[in-house]
Amino acid sequence: MGLDMYLEKRHYVQRWDHIDPDKQFKVSITRGDKPYDVIKYERVSYVIEQVAYWRKANQIHHWFVENVQRGEDDCQPYYCSYEQLNELFSLVCDVLAEPARAEELLPTESGFFFGGTDYDESYMLDLTETRDMLAALFAEPGAEDADYYYSASW
Repeated sequence: MGLDMYLEKRHYVQRWDHIDPDKQFKVSITRGDKPYDVIKYERVSYVIEQVAYWRKANQIHHWFVENVQRGEDDCQPYYCSYEQLNELFSLVCDVLAEPARAEELLPTESGFFFGGTDYDESYMLDLTETRDMLAALFAEPGAEDADYYYSASW
């Protein structure tokens, strides 16, 4: 058990008759090398990618709760804008550059199975990993146009 945190990138791929055929998506689903016909590609509306995962990075979770979830820590998925992800990225970079500001900019949060609350090497490693995951995400084509959702469970 513990705090598990996920950032998803959702792509809307619904097929509509009024959309030009050359602009429609076709989702192909296989199991092994064979088509998996149990899922009908024409009914798929979203493709969801898990683009970031954290474990017990309670300072990152606290930021999402306060800045994305309006203070509600209820294990539900919440829409997170590209701009909000950029804000988190900037804060993470600021703390990595000035660790003395960690408690001010990205405070830890205690909770049942949330991990440590010290501003130590583990805390900084979480920030380094967050910076790297977000930087890789931002470098992807179309990153600004996607829909992002954050969720956590414990």
